[in-house]
Amino acid sequence: MIPYERRQQLLKILEENEFVTIEQLIAGLEGTSESTVRRDLKALADDGLITLVRGGASKVRDGSSDTLVDSRLILNAEAKDRIARCAAELIKDGEVVYIDSGSTPLKMTRYLCDKNITIVTTNALIFQELAGARAECIIVGGSVNVDTGSVVGDMTVSTLEGMFFDRAFLGITGVSPKAGFSTPDLKESRKKRVVKENSKHSYILADSSKVGIITMCKVFELDEITVITEKETEILKECGGYLIAR
Repeated sequence: MIPYERRQQLLKILEENEFVTIEQLIAGLEGTSESTVRRDLKALADDGLITLVRGGASKVRDGSSDTLVDSRLILNAEAKDRIARCAAELIKDGEVVYIDSGSTPLKMTRYLCDKNITIVTTNALIFQELAGARAECIIVGGSVNVDTGSVVGDMTVSTLEGMFFDRAFLGITGVSPKAGFSTPDLKESRKKRVVKENSKHSYILADSSKVGIITMCKVFELDEITVITEKETEILKECGGYLIAR
């Protein structure tokens, strides 16, 4: 297993637990030595993705907050890429599309560069992916959350209220029967609702690790919107529709 794959698995284990011992991590990575696990943990800590504590490691943030965008780009990277590619295939030339903040919407941009479309986004990181692109990109103004790369606030919402989209692709933090589609940030919740209201077609991009997660702010009921994910789960039956990314 290459270092990238090991570290992705370590992050997944830590996302599911508040604290994990070295012994638990070694057991979770079959065939990996203690020295290798310690070296990987040190690298992740240096990147600000985890916190090293005596005897193990802990998450940087709890479930009530959004994780750092760098961490989210690493976690479940293969599933997110499949979802992003599936979502991009829905877009036709000439359309105006909204790309939300979040790691999975960000991954869509690599598949949109050669399309004759207009991209409207509140993802402050998107310009990194669009060098030399054929697509036109409009970044909506507002306050930038430096942890998540998201543009939010009254200015953002006011601008979006006057814009209309053929398709909108929205990130989310949690998916559950009780809380529907949820996010830990009230400003994010408000922004996403405005975008959906002004879009002909709206989609939630959510890999299966989001299922069962509940965060502070409900954005949509499950049956309000179509979700694009990478794996069949029971909760999909309650959604407004779904696509499985192959």
